[in-house]
Amino acid sequence: MKTFKLLFLAVAMLASYTLTAQVAITTDGSDPDGSAMLDVKSTDKGFLPPRMTQAQIEAIATPANGLIVFNTTDEKLYVFMESENVWKEINYGTGTISPPFACGQNLIDPRDSKSYTTVLIGTQCWMAQNLNIGLRINVSVEQSQNTPAEIIEKYCYGDNESNCDTYGGLYQWAEMVQYLNGATNGISWDPVPTGNVQGICPAGWHLPTDAEWTALTTYVSSQSGYLCNSNTSFIAKALAATTIWNSSSNTCAVGNNLSANNATGFTGLPGGLRVTNGTFNNLGITGYFWSSSDGSSTEAWDRSLGYSSALVFRNSYGKGYGFSVRCLRD
Repeated sequence: MKTFKLLFLAVAMLASYTLTAQVAITTDGSDPDGSAMLDVKSTDKGFLPPRMTQAQIEAIATPANGLIVFNTTDEKLYVFMESENVWKEINYGTGTISPPFACGQNLIDPRDSKSYTTVLIGTQCWMAQNLNIGLRINVSVEQSQNTPAEIIEKYCYGDNESNCDTYGGLYQWAEMVQYLNGATNGISWDPVPTGNVQGICPAGWHLPTDAEWTALTTYVSSQSGYLCNSNTSFIAKALAATTIWNSSSNTCAVGNNLSANNATGFTGLPGGLRVTNGTFNNLGITGYFWSSSDGSSTEAWDRSLGYSSALVFRNSYGKGYGFSVRCLRD
């Protein structure tokens, strides 16, 4: 009994002090390095930091300077910088750190350094500009799979590069999905991919599916503040840019040739299309946007909007057409 009391007293005394000794967690029994408070050594196991979603990371109250976590949303490692009050990505490729992306910030495509505005609509983060990536080819030429695969081909309306700068590139469906799982403009992919399809989008972004386009239009139609005269028939106007369209109307009035109000910030553009006979059509009149969902071996689902109608139309077009592309955040 006396021995037990002495042991209990010793433990209690130790518990009242902050431990300051170095700690080693090793597989070889070695002492900790003299410069480290915690030294972890192993030849067959790694160090695993806390893993959280971006929302969970942002919810951490008063994070300590230098706190490190793994972001499961974008699968990157972040450290908290107290001097800037921001989480920054640890970028091993360049030895630098950069802030995690937040929707509404400009996206810089590392492949060509082009900058794109982004916008949060409901729970979806969209590019607010049409994608413009790749090497321009003439409208009479079919886009094709290249070696190396990093060479992306695009059409510019009128075979004019400046139109790509304004309206973005036009892409055939197979080029857009980068011939994934054997997909062509006449053959469906096999197997059908599961999860997001990046295609020609930057890393961390993907091609919207037919269902994701529907989620966008359904959300917009539920928000009366987005709509011309609070009418759900006018959802295209909430998605269309207020300039560039071929229309003399500057108001959101009822009737034909309704102008846009771009209430969502989506900034839809009338980039026209590349027709399968090797010509261009409808610049300034209609915008056509691919989805990654094919309806058959030769057709895929898209969305179109224009001034002649206030609606966003869901269509199934031949994959050989050249349409605009918008990317959606993963």
